Amino acid sequence: MKIISYNVNGIRAAISKDFITWLQQANPDVICLQEIKAMEEQVPKLEIEAAGYPYQYYFSAQKKGYSGVAIFSKTEPKNVVFGTGIDHMDYEGRNLRIDFDSVSVMSLYLPSGTNSERLSYKFQYMDEFQEYINDLKKSVSNLVICGDYNICHEEIDIHNPKQNKNTSGFLPIERKWIDDFINSGFIDSFRFLNKEPHNYSWWSYRANSRNNNKGWRIDYCMASEPLKEHITRSFILPEAKHSDHCPIGVELKF
Repeated sequence: MKIISYNVNGIRAAISKDFITWLQQANPDVICLQEIKAMEEQVPKLEIEAAGYPYQYYFSAQKKGYSGVAIFSKTEPKNVVFGTGIDHMDYEGRNLRIDFDSVSVMSLYLPSGTNSERLSYKFQYMDEFQEYINDLKKSVSNLVICGDYNICHEEIDIHNPKQNKNTSGFLPIERKWIDDFINSGFIDSFRFLNKEPHNYSWWSYRANSRNNNKGWRIDYCMASEPLKEHITRSFILPEAKHSDHCPIGVELKF
């Protein structure tokens, strides 16, 4: 099972950059999207279906043109869960999950801390999301949480760690949260199989950052511990350029 996660920074903008052709070529079984910035009726669903994805699920923010997540699947899941049931999270369209017999896949878009107010909200979200997942794992043991976590975990995951030690996305409290999240029973699937530096999933639009590969790895496919023996491949696809992020992915064998 090939799962890809991609913060598209606006699905309509990505589609205008030939995202659908890329999707056909990448050919995942499931793709989790974040920051779709669109309502379901604004997306060319028939074109996506023609690309091989008849099962499309959208969870948009109440605020138009903001946030939102989606999942496309080649096969029909047995269950779909829109949101978490936590109102403030669901208002911003940040969580969507589909369940299969062997695995459940979630698309997550964790808030960024762009200012002090949003940073406080990010911390609240992180705490409540951890509690939600702790409870969810009691009934859903095989879980892959794909998405934009808006946090770099280790120094190897950011091109200039010393310069960014006081920047949201690399704050000690955020990095500790990723530590604690992994220690609660998850595997960072990319680092599980790839130890090399200079692997990033997001680049600033400023200062030619992408061409110089001055990036951050803030997107993850976190797999719950019971899936460890099933992880066969994990990857980042920096050559896909429909967004300021690039796709990441994991392959599982059952």
